[in-house]
Amino acid sequence: MSPSGGVTRNTLRQQIADALRDEVLAGRLPPGREFTVKQIAEQYGVSATPVREALFDLSAQGLLASDQHRGFQVREFTVADYRAMAEARALVVEGLFRNPAERVAVRPEGLASIRRRAAEAVRAAKGGDLDVLIGYDLRFWRELGQFVLNPYIADFLTRLRVQAWVFAVHRLRRDGMDQNVLWFGHEELVEAIARGDREQVHAAMHSYYAHALAWADRLEARETGGRAAPGPPNLMGSPDLMGSPDLMGSAEPPLRPMPAASPESPASPEPPGHCA
Repeated sequence: MSPSGGVTRNTLRQQIADALRDEVLAGRLPPGREFTVKQIAEQYGVSATPVREALFDLSAQGLLASDQHRGFQVREFTVADYRAMAEARALVVEGLFRNPAERVAVRPEGLASIRRRAAEAVRAAKGGDLDVLIGYDLRFWRELGQFVLNPYIADFLTRLRVQAWVFAVHRLRRDGMDQNVLWFGHEELVEAIARGDREQVHAAMHSYYAHALAWADRLEARETGGRAAPGPPNLMGSPDLMGSPDLMGSAEPPLRPMPAASPESPASPEPPGHCA
């Protein structure tokens, strides 16, 4: 039986949304970049309807801002936004682990894959391979989020992670990556979860949160000439990867045609050049 028009359109809608999200996460669509439904439809050679739906999907995820007269633009996240993301993650994860037996179900059969994602994320971070790092980091936390029994919470945490990467990617490309700007605790966190060591899970997540806030402090001081605002209270940390410095100030790159197949790019499950 041939697929219906609705199924085809929805598939195309998802492909366009995935391709644009990859462009944003790769830093090829910088914050503030404006475009219209017509421009995207012409670039990808498709009709306006699935493009409009894809752009509204990305807007709902917080990656794009829409204006009735100017179209869409890549959202510009501030340091204050990033602090709020980190605080929100910390509060949610703190709540999950107050009574993990009721909110988190660790499945041993899922740990092998997560261990591989953790190892690849750390390897990419230490090697300075940002594209591979983003792909494995997102996959790592997405798979880890499958242990959360509440799918709405898992989806919320995933959205915050993607938004945090949108905030960070240009800063990382401009200033580079090292141990002062990235957190390498993925493997330690996985092993603490595998052992059921609640204290070490808390310690690993607190390590991330402290790392992220330290980076935000340095970035804010840099952008405000040394007048860093006080951060939020020292809540128990949430898992994340970043901690670092700002924007590529280059000319706006053209939009690229949508890949025919699932793209091997930062938002894709399997980054290029590596096997899972």
